[in-house]
Amino acid sequence: MQSAPSFEQIRSAPKALLHDHLDGGLRPSTIVELAAETGYGGLPTTDPGELATWMRRGADRKDLVLYLETFAHTVGVMQTAEALRRVARECAEDLADDGVVYAEVRFAPELHMHAGLALDDVVAAVQDGFAEGMTARPAITVRTLLTAMRTAAHSLEIAELAVRWRDRGVVGFDIAGAEAGHPPTRHLAAFEQVRRENFHLTIHAGEAFGLPSIWEALQLCGAERLGHGVRIMDDITVDPDGRATLGRLASLVRDRRIPLELCPTSNVHSGAAASIAQHPIGLLAELRFRVTLNTDNRLMSDTSPSQEMAQVVEAFGWGWDRLEWLTANALKSSFLGFDERGALLEDVVKPAYRALRST
Repeated sequence: MQSAPSFEQIRSAPKALLHDHLDGGLRPSTIVELAAETGYGGLPTTDPGELATWMRRGADRKDLVLYLETFAHTVGVMQTAEALRRVARECAEDLADDGVVYAEVRFAPELHMHAGLALDDVVAAVQDGFAEGMTARPAITVRTLLTAMRTAAHSLEIAELAVRWRDRGVVGFDIAGAEAGHPPTRHLAAFEQVRRENFHLTIHAGEAFGLPSIWEALQLCGAERLGHGVRIMDDITVDPDGRATLGRLASLVRDRRIPLELCPTSNVHSGAAASIAQHPIGLLAELRFRVTLNTDNRLMSDTSPSQEMAQVVEAFGWGWDRLEWLTANALKSSFLGFDERGALLEDVVKPAYRALRST
């Protein structure tokens, strides 16, 4: 019988990440330095260690709206091209150092215009930063998702922006922000524009709000993936003997192999799950949903791709087969071109996991 993967082994394993927010993954020291450089005076502390603790405590309040309040400070220091380029470069470096070989990182360009940058300037700076990071860490491929805020009215403009940058590193469109009271159908024109252009879209749905949000995202908006989607559990009944019965929407999600961008630690902090051990990822994986494992916001949740893997290994007793399955799911569900993701899977992921099983 194989022993459980150790944390160091997990760090060395190739990983694929589909749900990671650029403004949720800054290094605390970078926030402090950028605040000084840009004149941002709103930080609760200028000590990087204390700031990391403050962010973690601020996010862990079991409420999505409260969780999102911490982003005022990260976005506050990301208002210049130089800052955006640095944050993107460091993001690519940090993910690569944690074993990530493919990442789709998302951000909302509309939030980074307060110092005069135009939308295209924002995207250009981020893409330049990712290019620098990939040059420094050639083992990683980073692509970008452009996010519109569901509480604002700029989604069509952001969708058009995403399409405009589709051949320059942007691979899809998303909406995010407070979910309850802001249904995805309010942004139907943006989704229709993306679909007309034969482009990709994922939608934050089923995190802080339940089945109606998921249903709208899939059936009316055409989402290819569900950002979080953890509330699909509301349509699954488990009897006292452990037998699961799927409702019609849950059956549809599983039958169509719709990817779930699950983020266990973040879901615990936002109140969508009680604990890692009680997170629905365990049952959803057993039921063979298209499960992927993600970080959401590495700074706020004090996590990393390796940490997320280590936690589910401990909570559910998973081994290398399951970890490879999660990684393969993410690559198969990515918006990277077919040939590129196939090459990563066959030439990088599978050989590495074969070697890890033999150790």
